[in-house]
Amino acid sequence: MKHIKLLPIAALASSMIATTVLADTAAITANNSASAPTNAAPASVTTAATPAAAAITNPAAAPAPINSAPIAATPVPINASAATPAASPNSPPTLVPPAPSINAKGYVIMDGNSGAILAQNNMDQRMEPASLTKLMTVYATFQAIKNGQIHLNDNVRISQKAWQTGGSKMFVRVGTDVTVDQLLQGVIVDSGNDACVALAEYVGGTEDTFAQLMNQTAQRLGMNNTHYMDSNGLPNPDHYSTPHDIAILAHAIYRDFPEYYHYFNEKWFTYNNIKQPNRNRLLWRDPSVDGMKTGHTDGAGYCLVSSAERNNMRLITVVMGAPTDGARADDSQALLNYGFRFYKSYKLFDSGVALATPHVESGQDSKTALGLSAPLYVTIPVGEYNGLRAQIKLPKKIQAPLTQGQAVGSIVVTLNGNTVLETPLVALKANATGNIFSRMMGHLTGMFH
Repeated sequence: MKHIKLLPIAALASSMIATTVLADTAAITANNSASAPTNAAPASVTTAATPAAAAITNPAAAPAPINSAPIAATPVPINASAATPAASPNSPPTLVPPAPSINAKGYVIMDGNSGAILAQNNMDQRMEPASLTKLMTVYATFQAIKNGQIHLNDNVRISQKAWQTGGSKMFVRVGTDVTVDQLLQGVIVDSGNDACVALAEYVGGTEDTFAQLMNQTAQRLGMNNTHYMDSNGLPNPDHYSTPHDIAILAHAIYRDFPEYYHYFNEKWFTYNNIKQPNRNRLLWRDPSVDGMKTGHTDGAGYCLVSSAERNNMRLITVVMGAPTDGARADDSQALLNYGFRFYKSYKLFDSGVALATPHVESGQDSKTALGLSAPLYVTIPVGEYNGLRAQIKLPKKIQAPLTQGQAVGSIVVTLNGNTVLETPLVALKANATGNIFSRMMGHLTGMFH
């Protein structure tokens, strides 16, 4: 079978992507559509402290092994709107300078849609997270609400332990009832340690049990260099995280609980006749910033997680160990400006759209539609869009039965010949083993694929 030349993704203005047989691989091209939030998990990215033009990989997304058959060439419909215009042949290349040098122990810039790391320094070094811990406290609380275990309007009785917890406070009173909704605001806006303990006890029974839930959740999210001892981040040598892990958590909050994300954009919260401001200075100075959390102890220094959206592109920055409150805000602002100036996100494919319809051996249906479980985004340097290529990889033989969501092959996206991401294709619906007649017909059909 002859190899075909892959076209730039933006070059295909029709509403089809062409698929061709390349032994066990089908080459495709497609164009992008406008960017939007996604449920896709962040890619696992390897970068240096300076930006990497295409060092984005996703080893966790490798397709599951499957029995293999010849694959038919089939045109596949796809959303073809919002194609990016090609650059003028005389346009100079877009240059990407190194990321700003900041005075912090570590930092990371993550794209909020693709999960790509744009720049970092010491992002996997363990550090004291201080009140950035509270992002996991609210994540676990959001999950309990989503699961129906607790509700926003539930009343929580404030314990002696919660009331007497030191550090920043919401100023709850022992023996009073406070709603989960109020406690979440007390954690996110006021950074109240007392509110954290109250939520931890309500969700987990005890704060120690809740800390175990926090650690289980961290492992599920892929936060492999994080360990929690409490719900608030008070100093403890066994309580640590990294800029990378915290960015993964911030990304997960935005991805998994968009209905609760508004809490992070609240500038004031009044409880018990005490009005307190959100300590995130960027909420007050940059209208594109809509979250997320500050942190500080003497050992941790000044920390800040920021999230901002400009022109349908979302970035998350994590700064840990800055020397002052002002420095963490200024450094975060510099990192956001850098990321938005020199990088751009594109949605290449929508979820649930058939990108390939290969023959299935012994299936109730002779073919199965394959697509993505979540929209596929890519983040690349500005001006590099026309260097993108996409390729579908499929097994030589696909054997029924297939379950809905089962991985069958993958899509590989490259930029100027370098792989930037790979993610599984999944069966969009189940295909059970057929009866004798359908298996015979499928076998005959397969002979011509």
